[in-house]
Amino acid sequence: MMQRMGMVIGIKPEKIDEYKRLHADTWPDVLAQIKNSNIRNYSIFLREPENLLFGYWEYHGTDLNADLAEMAKDPRTQEWWKLTDPCQSPLASRADGEQWSMMEQVFFTD
Repeated sequence: MMQRMGMVIGIKPEKIDEYKRLHADTWPDVLAQIKNSNIRNYSIFLREPENLLFGYWEYHGTDLNADLAEMAKDPRTQEWWKLTDPCQSPLASRADGEQWSMMEQVFFTD
């Protein structure tokens, strides 16, 4: 069963250009890990001047927590996050352990 997931995080205004540059040339190893984690149709959108990033993906696995844990153990993904995390500004209201704040889906139409 596929699960649609949305998430939000702030981005530091002075880091927007760097963040865009990184994602314009995302490392193939990172993209492969996303796919291996059963994530499809992953998109990130930027909203200025509020400086928010909105992420969307479709999860096609059966154990999200296990898949995300495997992703977090991947050395190349960890290297990637060392570049991207400093660009981000996590929300004060995020749950413990969250970088991106997960969102509740309140509407869908196909």
